[in-house]
Amino acid sequence: MNKSKELLMGHISFGSRRQVLLAATLVAAALSLTACGGNKNVRGDAPGMPQAGMNDQGQGQGMGSGRDIDVRGLEGIPAEDRHLFTDPNNPLSTRTVYFDLDSSAIPSRFSQAIQAHGQYLANHPNVNLRLEGNTDERGTREYNVALGERRADSVKQAVVLSGASAGQVTTISYGEERPAVLGQDAESLNKNRRVDFIYTNN
Repeated sequence: MNKSKELLMGHISFGSRRQVLLAATLVAAALSLTACGGNKNVRGDAPGMPQAGMNDQGQGQGMGSGRDIDVRGLEGIPAEDRHLFTDPNNPLSTRTVYFDLDSSAIPSRFSQAIQAHGQYLANHPNVNLRLEGNTDERGTREYNVALGERRADSVKQAVVLSGASAGQVTTISYGEERPAVLGQDAESLNKNRRVDFIYTNN
């Protein structure tokens, strides 16, 4: 009877040790999974937030994500109005005008957007707009700076004709120095021939 009792106690003791080891293994595995899960935010992406690139501008669409997350170029817009510039159904969301090769003529598909920006500026005389002219990489640096300037001036004239005061709108040309997209394929070159709308604080 004593031997049976000793065997029983040994079995329970062994079972307890096994349970403890199993529990320790499970805890270690859980900690490991938690640590791995924590690596998702190494780049600073918060759970539920859009990844980088979600607000990238498509041709003629502007920022139109409907979310006021990326405010680059909207620093001069009152916070309560910024949703107007990120709503894809609002023409103000188009904040880039794209151009044909070697041209500073504004394509007609941007007329509605330009009129909307001109009207917004007319209704908000304390808001200022900087128009940044850009080109693709073809051509000399001097030629591209001049072409970017012609493009920015062309958009400025159209915005002023739509109601903005000339004093609210400034222009600058970066030529080929600030490509929106790196690449030499036709799609990349098309996206670099542009004027960006940047609403500034001064």
